[in-house]
Amino acid sequence: MLPNSLFKKPLNALEGSEWYNKVTSKPFVPNDLWIKCPSCKSMLLSSDLEENLQVCPKCRHHFRLNARQRIAITVDEDSFQEFDKDLLSKNLLDFPDYTKKLKNARLSSGENESVICGTARIGGHACALSVMDSSFMMGSMGSVTGEKITRMFEYATKNRLPIVIFTVSGGARMQEGIFSLMQMAKTSGAAKRHSDAGLLYITVLTDPTTGGVTASFAMEGGIILAEPKALVGFAGPRVIEQTIRQRLPQGFQRSEFLLEKGFVDAIVPRGELKETLARLIALHTKEEGQ
Repeated sequence: MLPNSLFKKPLNALEGSEWYNKVTSKPFVPNDLWIKCPSCKSMLLSSDLEENLQVCPKCRHHFRLNARQRIAITVDEDSFQEFDKDLLSKNLLDFPDYTKKLKNARLSSGENESVICGTARIGGHACALSVMDSSFMMGSMGSVTGEKITRMFEYATKNRLPIVIFTVSGGARMQEGIFSLMQMAKTSGAAKRHSDAGLLYITVLTDPTTGGVTASFAMEGGIILAEPKALVGFAGPRVIEQTIRQRLPQGFQRSEFLLEKGFVDAIVPRGELKETLARLIALHTKEEGQ
């Protein structure tokens, strides 16, 4: 009688291992391989989405970017020099759990504050740059956010640089009370001094730009650009509807609505922003020595 082992397939080096049992027990698909578009509901390969600058190739929905991603696709390679990276917010009012929230925000975002500031070159043209980050407490404006943006305006004024600010924010940071609200006046004053010096200020409104940021430096640019369908306003649409007890028009507070009403100069798709900014800076500034 022939032994049963004669008809058995010998094991290879991986069979029987913990890894082999794990991957062969059921199909394995990485969680971040596919991303569902919130607008058209299409399933998108994350690699394709990244190559397309986080814009849905089917419906052109613009996914949100963090500040580092925004800088990477906007400025010339290796040209960004960050300022005031180590400025940290404190719990000035002993607001309950604020210290813990700040710690969690730093851990989850990898940033120290809701805005990153520095200098860079866009299309070869020097500029000051501030980019807000929605991954840090929804881009809320605290005292350090306002301080960093004010310092950036002051540096740009002193060195006669144009300044570009990408805004994204849920508004003033309630945990800092009046200290947060004071940043509206402080940043606006710095923007006015920069303007009085005859220098260019461009704001790029991204989704969402609301609250105290909208009521201050976001809408004070000499040129105001916006990404498609970005929500821009002071109070949110639900708050307004509940206050006036009326339904708002379709698309109210979206960038297309603001363009129609004259609050925005142009809506620029993400893939065209770098070229547009470079062209505007070149038209409105003069490089040293020219």
